Amino acid sequence: MLLSLVHLKPKHPLLLNPFTTNFFSTTPTTIPLTSTLLKQCKSLIDAKRIHQQILVQGLVHLATHVVGMYVACDSPSFALTVLERLPPSLPTVFWWNALIRRAVRLGFLDDVLSLYRRMQRLGWRPDHYTFPFVLKACGELPSFRRGASVHAVVCADGFESNVFVCNAVVAMYGRCGALDDARQMFEELSERGIGDAVSWNSIVAAYVQSGDSRMALEMFERMTNDVRLHPDAVSLVNVLPACASVGASWRGKQVHGYAVRSGLFEDVFVGNAVVDMYAKCGMMEEANKVFEQMKVKDVVSWNAVVTGYSQIGRYGDALSLFEKMRAAKIELNVVTWSAVIAGYAQRGCGYEALDVFRQMQLTGSDPNAVTLVSLLSGCASIVALPQGKETHCYAIKCILNIDENDAGDELMVINGLIDMYSKCKRAKIARTMFDAMAPKDRNVVTWTVMIGGYAQHGEANDALELFSRMLQQDNSILPNAFTISCALMACARLGALRFGRQIHAYVLRNRFESVVLFVANCLIDMYSKSGDIDAARIVFDNMYQRNSVSWTSLMTGYGMHGRGEEVLQIFDGMRRAGLVADDVTFVVVLYACSHSGMVDQGIEYFNGMRKEFGVVPGVEHYACMVDLLGRAGRLDEAMKLIKGMPMEPSPIVWVALLSACRLHANVELGEYAANQLLELELENDGSYTLLSNIYANARRWKDVARIRYLMKHTGIKKRPGCSWVQGKKGTATFFVGDRSHPQSQQIYEILADLIQRIKAIGYVPEMSFALHDVDDEEKGDLLFEHSEKLALAYAILTSAPGLPIRITKNLRVCGDCHSAITYISMIIENEIILRDSSRFHHFKNGSCSCKGYW
Repeated sequence: MLLSLVHLKPKHPLLLNPFTTNFFSTTPTTIPLTSTLLKQCKSLIDAKRIHQQILVQGLVHLATHVVGMYVACDSPSFALTVLERLPPSLPTVFWWNALIRRAVRLGFLDDVLSLYRRMQRLGWRPDHYTFPFVLKACGELPSFRRGASVHAVVCADGFESNVFVCNAVVAMYGRCGALDDARQMFEELSERGIGDAVSWNSIVAAYVQSGDSRMALEMFERMTNDVRLHPDAVSLVNVLPACASVGASWRGKQVHGYAVRSGLFEDVFVGNAVVDMYAKCGMMEEANKVFEQMKVKDVVSWNAVVTGYSQIGRYGDALSLFEKMRAAKIELNVVTWSAVIAGYAQRGCGYEALDVFRQMQLTGSDPNAVTLVSLLSGCASIVALPQGKETHCYAIKCILNIDENDAGDELMVINGLIDMYSKCKRAKIARTMFDAMAPKDRNVVTWTVMIGGYAQHGEANDALELFSRMLQQDNSILPNAFTISCALMACARLGALRFGRQIHAYVLRNRFESVVLFVANCLIDMYSKSGDIDAARIVFDNMYQRNSVSWTSLMTGYGMHGRGEEVLQIFDGMRRAGLVADDVTFVVVLYACSHSGMVDQGIEYFNGMRKEFGVVPGVEHYACMVDLLGRAGRLDEAMKLIKGMPMEPSPIVWVALLSACRLHANVELGEYAANQLLELELENDGSYTLLSNIYANARRWKDVARIRYLMKHTGIKKRPGCSWVQGKKGTATFFVGDRSHPQSQQIYEILADLIQRIKAIGYVPEMSFALHDVDDEEKGDLLFEHSEKLALAYAILTSAPGLPIRITKNLRVCGDCHSAITYISMIIENEIILRDSSRFHHFKNGSCSCKGYW
């Protein structure tokens, strides 16, 4: 019997048996086959046996039931083999749709498009159920090209008026980031009057997914103005993240009210979205209240509150809720763990983040890319390089270099590693990773973390070089507000006003400053530190909104330029604006008073900190007061203040006193301050140099030699004085006695002429600043070659008359140079703006803005 079946020819050529005979262990029966019997088939073995009987009995009319039978048994390949042999018919398209729907559900998106192409090649015509599934696959890939091709078929086949299909087109374009196409399709639906709530949900979701939350809110408002439409749960879940993204808590409250009135709040997804909105707006009391009111909660509900507490620094509440989840035996997923780790990392609590990660590992929960990026951020915040390297090794094993892993996850982790190495001051490793990436694989975050790493850790020139390269070489990636801020930070470090102005122009063209507060704050800082405090004030006056950083940045700038009265005016304006002064604000105020000789005002503010403003003076405030009193020559009062400090004096207090002793030639007190620094094991070149200068000024050359021997013995090297000046052809840098510049001969000739001319009008070299045990004539030669004088001579040689000359020095300006430049400003037309390690000096017409308080 079995042998005869092998040679039996089926009655219909489309039902040729695709299976071999070894599938059948028993002789087929001749039980009549009905659709009911086919539907009762539960296993693949049964399905194959029944299929065999259909072939034997020639029951062609049951062919579509065979397809359904294989689909029910989750055997799509067998179902497809049968389906491909059937003649195209409208009812049978149902089974193509079933296979396509299954592939979408399982995430086999390429298989969806393969099935779609196969059914077309075989002459089958997709219906209004086919297109939404295929379009969803195009959107989730995403593939704009293939999605647009399907859209063309939709129009050609006459489905452009089918609202279900057109809604899928809107959603597809949205997921592909083609917002203009999505909006056009949506508007066409509206014009034809066939749009529904799903259409609106699709366009709102498209804007939310693209990050354009303001437009999403605008579209949602248009939706609510249409009396024919009623937002559903999906509408609310779409719009609430947009409210959170722009901090529109008032709009979020309105949506919350609607959810309660309409009964949609009972939906757990809506409840979770409301909790998440309040949490991301920093309104944790409201978030917690909503959380408590929810009748049904899932792990997402808990995660939203835990994340919210972590992000605003309420770690105690976050961990308390975290423990409640454990006690309630709620499954802690990777989102829960990542939220707690990220919360600690964002607040700089790296050790706590590492501890939570260890707990996560002990529970057997596997971290994802977000977990590792948060952990790397925590390592960076505490400069924990060993733990950062361990995390790098873990990432290599679990995420990097594994084919099936998501490329976006890999890029996120690589960006986190570059950021970690940069912040741990391993710029070479970070740059090696950056350069190893193919240009097409980098995104704006990759560029930003590398530029930011250079800018924050002393390689400002490299930061600006890389920023320029980003703009010139990779036109597909545009800098964002964070990239701009990092570049401005580098300009501020270098005093690179020309480059900073170019970036400001870019900011104005692209309207960064009008929507991003911290970009405007960075512009204030850049202009202040690049010597143009008036431009900083213009930026401040034109800001749409300001925060405490805006006010403090401008106050700091005025303080650096010795304009203490303006600092106090800004401080009063800040108070009138309703902003609360904190400890940082008072450091700025006291610093400004110190550098402007406003001793009485500084004492008054210091004494009123606690009483009037509730700010407890910290060690930084005491250091500012020691500097204030010391500069004014009131060293006894400064010493009395130090002895009365409620905390142990830190190195900055003793450095301030030592600096004052250098200024006023107090050898005995200077020795005492230096010994205190040695006891605190603060051994840096600045402290030794200050003490050496005190001895040299007192002509105690043996003590000078002793200090230099100590520095050599302990391996401490004095930083060489370095000055640089910005010009049209770039930056020119000079060291003491520098003759390496191509125009060196002309520079020295100009400088010799300047010195001769100012001597004629009263300049006398201050030999005490030569600080060498040599005769006065040789000291004069040494002073002549100081780096700031060479930089000034070069600037005069290359600058047009009347233009400001801007010089930056890495150390404090030499006293003799300060005197010489004051005289030089009397005989040249240029204003000379010199920035040293402490402040700015504006020399013009024989006077300096510092008025001697430097």
